[in-house]
Amino acid sequence: MGRLQVVGAAVADGTGRDPMDVDVTVEDGWITQLGASGDEPGERLDAGGLTMTPGLIDAHVHLGLSSPIQPQFSFQISAAEIAADIFATAGAALDAGFTTVRDTGGIDGGVVTTIAKGKVRGPRVLSCGPVQCQIGGHGYYGADWEPTELWSGHHLPGLCALSMMSGNADELRGNVREAFRRGASFLKLCVTGGVVSAHDRLTDTQFTVEEIAVAVQEAAARGTYVTVHAHNNEGIRNAVEAGARCVEHGTDLDEPTATLMATRGVALVPTFAVVERLLHDPAEAGLGESVRDRVLGVRERMTEALAAAKEAGVRIGLGSDLIGPAQDRRGEELRLRAELETPMEALVAATKTNAEILGLSDQVGVIAPGMQADLVLWNGNPLEDPKLFADPANAVLVVQAGRVVKDLR
Repeated sequence: MGRLQVVGAAVADGTGRDPMDVDVTVEDGWITQLGASGDEPGERLDAGGLTMTPGLIDAHVHLGLSSPIQPQFSFQISAAEIAADIFATAGAALDAGFTTVRDTGGIDGGVVTTIAKGKVRGPRVLSCGPVQCQIGGHGYYGADWEPTELWSGHHLPGLCALSMMSGNADELRGNVREAFRRGASFLKLCVTGGVVSAHDRLTDTQFTVEEIAVAVQEAAARGTYVTVHAHNNEGIRNAVEAGARCVEHGTDLDEPTATLMATRGVALVPTFAVVERLLHDPAEAGLGESVRDRVLGVRERMTEALAAAKEAGVRIGLGSDLIGPAQDRRGEELRLRAELETPMEALVAATKTNAEILGLSDQVGVIAPGMQADLVLWNGNPLEDPKLFADPANAVLVVQAGRVVKDLR
């Protein structure tokens, strides 16, 4: 792989410090030096006028939901087309500047290994495999008449598996062990109803504290953690009490619950981009118009939840939660967060903080010697104009582990 020297860029290193005019030296995939690069041999890349950031991280993606949702789960789309859509979405993530993603439900282990082997373009992927759901809870998309036991027939081994249904703690234990057998590196449970649901409400809680604790125990036995899909405070508190380490969405998070999360060291990953997309056009994701009614008010409440979490000192990451075919503008999440915070806070959430939440803070998330060379060069300065994050065309060069994976120069 050799040496690569990137010279002339304004470097926003992911820590929150103002951009610095420093050269970045990369050797064999790792950053070895910040500062004047001298005349050492190797490729020299002139990045004058561009802004460098760490490779972005999306902590909430659904690669396995890259086809229209309802047609996918009613057997109207072939396995070949589903695979093509998944791998197109993976490549689009790189093109948008995302070099690492955490898949929070929908893919099976074959997708992770196929991308890791370099057979298709895509980011580094951490996956929970199928989501863990209670019978009939959020994550079940079978027809009303379809018996629960037939749901696993929607899985395509090695490609996609959205969710596994559990009726009690023993079944959940068996299902999470099966998820780990398939290659999961963490677990996700749905502990409340969801926006894109047919059989529940956002106010519903799902799984008991004792049931969630079973998944936490099984994750801890493998040195990993549980994150939970949760919109209401009762579900969040159940998950925190059981030992979950992260909460996805957190739409109705209030101040006491945010304080509890901060005290227990539980992180939050808000997801604004999917809300905007579903408000705009549910059909674009292959969903019915009823979804729009369920998402009304979520954006405003999630904004209040973000403020409560910040006030309490909760570690707050960033996730897009995009679903369906239109997942090419993943950086929209940074633009939306920049409107609620600052562009720098959005960048730090998408780099340093997300790396901490994913357990990768010793490898990625900041630009510093000893870290993997995941780098993005932006046309202009997205910290002054965060709309630049939302358009993949502005990510003119993407480097992943020292390899140039996109170059529009």
